[in-house]
Amino acid sequence: MTGMSALDGNAAAGPLLDLFAIDLTSASGRCDHCGRVGVLADAVLYDRAPGLVLRCRGCDGVLLRIVDSGDRVWFDLRGLSYLEMTRD
Repeated sequence: MTGMSALDGNAAAGPLLDLFAIDLTSASGRCDHCGRVGVLADAVLYDRAPGLVLRCRGCDGVLLRIVDSGDRVWFDLRGLSYLEMTRD
């Protein structure tokens, strides 16, 4: 993009910290597989894998995966077309 000033990704540190320092179970999202909209608390959690897997209650599609190895955390949100949170 020309004519726009850009910063490196470090400039997103503050806003990202603000976003992920909240309870995401009340966040609403849309399943990218079937289009169902709901809060993450309504999803089905599988926690016996190497991480956490949240699946859509409507179609059983994977919404998100979180793997925490202790010194690293991986987030896979490909199953959500969006994730919306309200600020308190």
